[in-house]
Amino acid sequence: MSLSPRIIALLLACLISAMTLIFLSFVDGATINILFVAGLSSFAISFFLVLYAIELLVFREVNKMYKTIHKLKIRDFNISRKAIIKNTNPFKKLNDEIFVYVAKKQKEIDELKRLELFRREFLADVSHELKTPIFAAQGFIHTLIDGAVDDERVRDKFLSKAAKSLDGLDALVKDLVALSQLETGEVKMNFDRVDLAHVTHEIFEQLEKIAHAKRTSLVLKSTPPGPVWVKADAQRILQVMTNLIENAVKYGNENGHVQVNLEEDKKFILVSIRDDGPGIPPEHLSRIFERFYRVEKSRSKDRGGTGLGLAIVKHILNAHKSKISVMSKVDKGTTFRFKLERVD
Repeated sequence: MSLSPRIIALLLACLISAMTLIFLSFVDGATINILFVAGLSSFAISFFLVLYAIELLVFREVNKMYKTIHKLKIRDFNISRKAIIKNTNPFKKLNDEIFVYVAKKQKEIDELKRLELFRREFLADVSHELKTPIFAAQGFIHTLIDGAVDDERVRDKFLSKAAKSLDGLDALVKDLVALSQLETGEVKMNFDRVDLAHVTHEIFEQLEKIAHAKRTSLVLKSTPPGPVWVKADAQRILQVMTNLIENAVKYGNENGHVQVNLEEDKKFILVSIRDDGPGIPPEHLSRIFERFYRVEKSRSKDRGGTGLGLAIVKHILNAHKSKISVMSKVDKGTTFRFKLERVD
């Protein structure tokens, strides 16, 4: 027989009513009418009290626990902490506390799984990125050892290629070290008063040769014109601007146009670097700041770089309490934006 709340209440009410009648039967002067009324009253009161206690305080809350388990299975972690504090029902409070605890642990497990996946991908990427320059330099050097060193023309050519591969390896290792230090907070920012307009002009001069080779124009628009003073680490913000502007030139179209905008906005300077290149497909936008992530692996490798530039940019700006955003449309161009604290 299934013990539903009503059956349990009925059995307990009968038991209480019987015990009441047995007790009253030993009392002098207890008539049949009195026993009947007492038995009926105790039965009715006991039935409804027990039914209420079991139905509302036990069965309903147990059913809610099953619903909670179902929510956990489908990873629905929405619950208000304020609702738990205000609740006076101990069963419901226990249910919600268990739910919050399990939800927190589930999120921690999900985060650990995400980090484990990231670690595996990172190790695979590092291995791949290191393997290419090492194998290239190794091949050139072994060729020279096997006898090509005697041919002056081949020797100079192979040594030059080996040196280029090792330079790429050196740049990769330096970027890895820099990124690791930024992530762990080992690199301390030396904040100072920096003129962003002057920094931008310096970068334009450094990239003049690359821009001229691609017939790309470099333009700075400042509102208002003149020096644009911000609170920043001069060396690091130069690294950020150089990376973004150089990427805009390298990955932009021939006869392209790269524009840097500096706009005042209350307490901040809004910085945007825009190009009119091929753009970035929407499916890649959320991942371009990851380590070693390349939109087009073959083309990116051909144009140099370690694949860590944007990851470093993101962490430097985070240290400046700023966030970088990207907007892009295929065949329309790409715009990177961030803001820095303005100083007078």
